[in-house]
Amino acid sequence: MPKNFQLTNLHLNWGQALFRLEVWTRNPWRRVSLFLIVLLTGFVFGSSLGTINGALALMDPIGAFLIVLLLEILTRIRRHWPSSPEAKIALNLIDLARIGLLYGLILDGFKLL
Repeated sequence: MPKNFQLTNLHLNWGQALFRLEVWTRNPWRRVSLFLIVLLTGFVFGSSLGTINGALALMDPIGAFLIVLLLEILTRIRRHWPSSPEAKIALNLIDLARIGLLYGLILDGFKLL
């Protein structure tokens, strides 16, 4: 197996994805809209996970374990992410996805009270 990979267009484009996203979000309105989209997507995902798991009532402990596992994985990814200026947007997106997911789950739990 060769040690050096070929520099194909796909490899170059994926390698520059964070930089391109950072350049694209220099406009404050684009940045806010991207953050809002990620936050609301996490909220919808969290709310739907809680609703579907509650409606089926088959695997409540397993569903709760998977949700906590997902939140823990996102926390550990964020902790070990390099703190370069290009990675700042990725850290913010991970944080907003976690916040939206947790907020959706908490709001769904308050509906059950």
